[in-house]
Amino acid sequence: MTSKQEAQWVLRAQLGDREAIAALLGAMQPMLTRYVRAVVGAVDAEDVTQDVMVLIYRKLWMLTAPDLFRPWMYRIASRASFQYLQKRRRWPDHLRDDEALDELPAQDLAAVGSRVDELLQHPRVTPASRAVLALHFKEEMTLAEVAAVLDVPLGTVKSRLAYGLATLRRHHAGEGHD
Repeated sequence: MTSKQEAQWVLRAQLGDREAIAALLGAMQPMLTRYVRAVVGAVDAEDVTQDVMVLIYRKLWMLTAPDLFRPWMYRIASRASFQYLQKRRRWPDHLRDDEALDELPAQDLAAVGSRVDELLQHPRVTPASRAVLALHFKEEMTLAEVAAVLDVPLGTVKSRLAYGLATLRRHHAGEGHD
């Protein structure tokens, strides 16, 4: 996931190279903004992304494996996004991810690819499910990689993915219009 160039920037940045940190953060900002926007919404994405960039800058020296920079970066972004939503009471208590389906029909995975932006904006999809959907479909991570980034079991990732896809199916079947 982390490119060789990114790992080199991390190492140089950890040694105090300002150009390396600027290059690293500049290269990561578009994908971070896209991910944070998917989790917190477009209105708050810029502010949260800036907070995440500051956290990455401050904590970069703690990263012991530069080749794991991207998963580490997404983990920071996930935590910051979830904390932001919880502080603003925008994390709906009534929406639970563990109510999801156990199995995903294969055709759903192919069909959702073109509708992922719509799904990420759906009000019935929880922030936790949006994080999984964004990392899996937008950032093209495997489910195992998503689990590692979010620091949750693989079964939880599958459950959150299934919940999001079930919401999309209900919405398109006419049952989910709120």
